[in-house]
Amino acid sequence: MLTLAQLNTDRLTAIGRNALYFEDYVLSIQYFNQVIKIKPYLAEPYLYRAIAKIQLSDYKGAERDCTNAIDNNPFMPGIYYTRGFIYRQLGELQKSYDDLTQALVFAPENRTYMLLRADVSAQLKEYDKALRDIDFLLKKEPNGAQLHFEKGVILLESHDTVAALQSISKAIEYDTQNAANWSARGHINLLCGNDNDALLDLTRAINLGSKWAGDYINRGIIFYKKHNYRGALADYDKAVEYDKNNPHCYYNRALLRQEVGDYNRALDDYNRAIELDSENTEMHYQRGLVNLQLAQYNDAIDDFKQLIDRFPYFLPSYYLVAQAYNSLGNKKEAFRYQQKASQLEDDKERLQREKQTISTEAKIAEAQPKKNDNRKQFSQRAAQNQADNHEDMKYEGETRGAVQNRYADVVNEPSIQLTYYTQKNNLRRTNYFHYLVDQFNKTNALPSPLHFTAHELPLTADMANKHFEAINLLSYKIEDYGQPKTHTDSINISNLYFARAMESALVQDYTSAIDDCTKAIVLQSNFTIAFFCRANWRQKLAEYQRINNDKSDIEAQDKNSLESKYGATLILRDYDYVMQLNPDFSFAYYNKANILCTQRDFRTAIRYYTDAIKCDGDFAEAYFNRGLTLIYIGETEEGINDLSKAGELGIFQAYNLITRFK
Repeated sequence: MLTLAQLNTDRLTAIGRNALYFEDYVLSIQYFNQVIKIKPYLAEPYLYRAIAKIQLSDYKGAERDCTNAIDNNPFMPGIYYTRGFIYRQLGELQKSYDDLTQALVFAPENRTYMLLRADVSAQLKEYDKALRDIDFLLKKEPNGAQLHFEKGVILLESHDTVAALQSISKAIEYDTQNAANWSARGHINLLCGNDNDALLDLTRAINLGSKWAGDYINRGIIFYKKHNYRGALADYDKAVEYDKNNPHCYYNRALLRQEVGDYNRALDDYNRAIELDSENTEMHYQRGLVNLQLAQYNDAIDDFKQLIDRFPYFLPSYYLVAQAYNSLGNKKEAFRYQQKASQLEDDKERLQREKQTISTEAKIAEAQPKKNDNRKQFSQRAAQNQADNHEDMKYEGETRGAVQNRYADVVNEPSIQLTYYTQKNNLRRTNYFHYLVDQFNKTNALPSPLHFTAHELPLTADMANKHFEAINLLSYKIEDYGQPKTHTDSINISNLYFARAMESALVQDYTSAIDDCTKAIVLQSNFTIAFFCRANWRQKLAEYQRINNDKSDIEAQDKNSLESKYGATLILRDYDYVMQLNPDFSFAYYNKANILCTQRDFRTAIRYYTDAIKCDGDFAEAYFNRGLTLIYIGETEEGINDLSKAGELGIFQAYNLITRFK
C-alpha cells in the first residue's frame, strides 16, 4: 500500500496549485511541504510555497523560499519576478530592481515584469529608467491605455505635470470608459489650477461608477471654491461613505462645516480625523479654533499646546492659548503666553529663520493608487510562471441599517455542494435538505453527516491532516475488502469508494475524488448523491484547469470529445443523471443552470433556475441568479422581481442591486 510520501510529486504539486488557486493557502503549503520533503532539489515547490506565503503576508518566509528555488534552478525568470515582488513589499527597492532585471534577462520582453520594474524604478526616484521601460512597451503597444496611464503616473511623481496630463489624456483617448483615467486627469488638472476642467473630469469618473473617495474629495474641493456648499457637502458625505478611514474626508468636511457655523458637527469630524491621523498639526489647529468657538477652552488649550511643542515659533498658537486662558479667568497664564509670543516676535532674525506656518486649505486627495500589486492576480500569474474598492463585510452587524447602500458585487451565487463542513447562514430560507441525503446519513456510511451548502468552510492544517489520514485508512479497507461477491458487498465497497472520494475532495484532490466516485457509481448505478458530487468536483477541477490552461486530466477523461475539453459535457451529463433518478432534486437543476450561465446559454439557464424554484419555492439562490440573468439579457423588470424575492428570502445583497438596476 502506497503512503502519501510515496505518491507522485507531480500530482502533489498539481493538487497544491489547485488549493493555491482556490485561495486555500494553508492547505497548499502542506502539499508543497510534502513535495519538498520528498524532492528538496526541485525549484517549483519552493516557488509555489513562496506565493502561498505572500498571500499570508509572510514575506520573509517567501523570500527564503525564493532563494532556495533560485539555488535549485537559477534559470527560471518567474522566481526572480516573485522575489522582486517580495522585496518591493518589504521596501528593499534596490534588491527588487535587481531581481526584476534578472527576470528580464531570461524573459526580455515580459510585460508584467517590466511594468513592475518601472514601478520600482519610480519608487527609487529613478524616473528615467521607469520611463524607458514604459516607452519600450509603448513601442510594441502604442494604443495601450494602461501603459499611457502608468506613464502619466510616473511623470506625475516626477513633478512633470504637463507631460503627465498629456499621457493621461492619451489613456482616455484609448479607453474612454475607465473611470481611473478620468480620475487621474481630474487630479492633475486640480493640481494645475484648472478647476473647470478638473470638475468635468471628476464628474465623468463619478458618472462611470467610481467608488474611490478621492474623486469625491477633490470634486468637493472644487465645489467649495465655487461656494457650492451643498454640492461640496454631498461629495464629502460620499467620500466618508466610501472610505471611512481616510482622515482627509473628515478634515475637508469639518472645514466646510466650520465655515458655515456648524461647529458641533465640525468638531465631530475633527475628532475623527485626528483619531485617524494624530500627528497632523493642521487638524489640531483647526480643532482648537472650533473648541474656542464652543467655549471648550481647556480642550482648545490642549490642541494649541500640541502645536507649540512641535512648532515653537508658530506665534498664533501662543496668542490663542492666551485667549483661552483669559476666557477661563486665568490672567496669569494668559499674560505668560502673551509675553512669550512678544519675546519671540522681538527676536525677528531667529523668527525669520525658523518661520513656521499652518495650512488651512482643504486637503487634495492623493493620486488614485495603482492596481499593479493585486495579490490574487499576482499569485495566478506567478503560479503559471508567467508574468472596487470594497472589502467583504466581516463584522457581525452586516445586515443592520441601510443595507441597500452597502455595495454588492454583481456575481452569481455559487453552486450548492455536499460536504461535512458548512458555514451557517440563519437568514436564508432555502431548504438545504433532501430526503436521499438524510437516508444516506442514517446508514453511517461516512464518518460525518453530509450537508448542503453554498459556502464551504476552508480547512485548517489540522483538519487537512485528519483527512489525509482518513484517505490512507480507507485505502486499506478497500484493499482488504477485495472483490464484491454479493449485492451487499457491492454497496459496501461503493460506499467506501465514495467515502474516500469525499476525503480527497475536502483536501482538493479532485482528480482522485472523481476517480473514486466513478468506481462507486459502477458498483451502485443508482447512486444519486455520487453523481451529484462527481459533477460538482468535475466543475471545480475544470474551473481550475480552464484558468491555468492545464487540460491534461480533463482530456484524459474524454480524449475524443472536443466539447468536453473543459469537462462541461461530463458535468451536465452527471446533473442530468441526478434529475432522471430524482426529478425533485432541486440542487441539480440549480447547479446545471450555473454551468449554462458560464456557457452564455442564458435562456436555458433561466429555464433550469425555474425548475429549481418549482422544486423549492424558497430557493433564495435560484431567485437571485435568475434575477441577475434576466437583467443581463435585458428583462430588467422581471429580474428585479426575482432579486426582490431573493432579498426577502435572506440574500440581503439583492437590495443594493435593486437600487442600482432600477
